[in-house]
Amino acid sequence: MARDLRLTLVGKPGCHLCDDAREVVQAVREELAALPDGPVIAFDEQSILDDEVLAQRFAEEIPVVLIDGEVHTYWRVDPVRLKAALLG
Repeated sequence: MARDLRLTLVGKPGCHLCDDAREVVQAVREELAALPDGPVIAFDEQSILDDEVLAQRFAEEIPVVLIDGEVHTYWRVDPVRLKAALLG
């Protein structure tokens, strides 16, 4: 049975690493969406410029990828590792 997951990308506009992370996240989401019993992945982005708590917590680590609110990785996103975590 498919699991419901929330995937969040924390970053800011103009961040080239954030743009790279977004591409990896989208590619992994598309790959998993094609699986017959893959997880249902809700995705959202949050900017450290819009949230003081996120800014204090992650200012030096963006981009940050959260799975269900827990830090999965920061700076560079490894697609193999992300896919494994989402299929976990």
